[in-house]
Amino acid sequence: MNGAATVVRHARRNMTRLVTVLVPVTGMVAVAICGLIVFGLVTVQAGALPVIVGVIAAVVPVSIVTAALLWVDRWEPEPAKYLLLTFLWGACVATLLALLVNDTAKSVGDYLLGFEGGNRIATIISAPLVEEAIKAVPLVAVLWHRRSEFNGVVDGIVYAGFSAAGFAFTENVYYFASAFNEAGFGDGMSSGVLAAFTLRGVLSPFAHPLFSVVIGIGVALMVQKRYYGAARFMLPVVSYIGGVCLHALWNAAATLGGAQTFLNVYFLIMAPLFIGVGLIVVWQRRREQRVVAGALPAMARRGWIAQSEIDLLADLAARRRWRRQARRESGSEAARAVGDYQAAVTELAFLRRRGVTTDDERARHDDLLAEARQARADAVTLARTG
Repeated sequence: MNGAATVVRHARRNMTRLVTVLVPVTGMVAVAICGLIVFGLVTVQAGALPVIVGVIAAVVPVSIVTAALLWVDRWEPEPAKYLLLTFLWGACVATLLALLVNDTAKSVGDYLLGFEGGNRIATIISAPLVEEAIKAVPLVAVLWHRRSEFNGVVDGIVYAGFSAAGFAFTENVYYFASAFNEAGFGDGMSSGVLAAFTLRGVLSPFAHPLFSVVIGIGVALMVQKRYYGAARFMLPVVSYIGGVCLHALWNAAATLGGAQTFLNVYFLIMAPLFIGVGLIVVWQRRREQRVVAGALPAMARRGWIAQSEIDLLADLAARRRWRRQARRESGSEAARAVGDYQAAVTELAFLRRRGVTTDDERARHDDLLAEARQARADAVTLARTG
């Protein structure tokens, strides 16, 4: 019996290891295939050189957007691998699925409404409905499998924003490449690419992220314990409808109206909305700082952190100076240990702010406390030996 039980345990362990390795590898292969298909289709339609130009031009707005999102996420940084996968989902999988659905909707619309009818249906109805739903998939996936990663509205903004940034990157590559291809070489090429870049890279680099961030805010609010019953589950639905409506309005202004209509929608609706979301982001970022700073004194009283570390942990600039000092005096490993300690303390502060009531939350609390103590011990040891 003991031998059989041992065999079963080994089989389960091996199966767990297989799944742990196979699932991520399969997912990455699927994402890579989708990316190759998307860029292959764009290359066939526009040509290799226009695609290269499109990629170079698209790097600028996506760099601005991702840098802004990383700035927002400085207090409690999300795992880099999750952000990368979220971006790749938007850039590869979401764009391919949206392309297939929108082309189908366009064909059906052309058949039912005649020429150009399908294009309007795909642009104003199909694209907003489908694209916003597909871009939100990583947000829901992280919420489903790693709910502990959601500590507030900022997390929803960051995940939704990265997925939308990936989607916008691939879409910009297509539009920039098409502009290059249509204009040809010479002055026309310069003016065509410049016009496309001004519209999509200067005036609206945050358009797709803005639509998705509205959904991210609703999903993040659903996680918080202050909402109960039907209201809790209506939040993501209402936010999805809001994101879709904004996306549809944006597309309608760009395709149905003239330049004046587009500018009116841009300056009267989109720009104020973007400013409003920006203010929410700043407010939530300051809230995160207050949550951490408010939890530190109690942690010091319990002996989890040193009293002298409260000021060092309550300010981002002080944290950064602490890591730099550790790197300068004891090396990169010591700086990494200090960073791990800061991250564990931050996660612990957010968890205590939400409340520790379930067995899973208590287990998470113990794990974070152990991580913080271990990271601090590593940092102290490296400082002594360094």
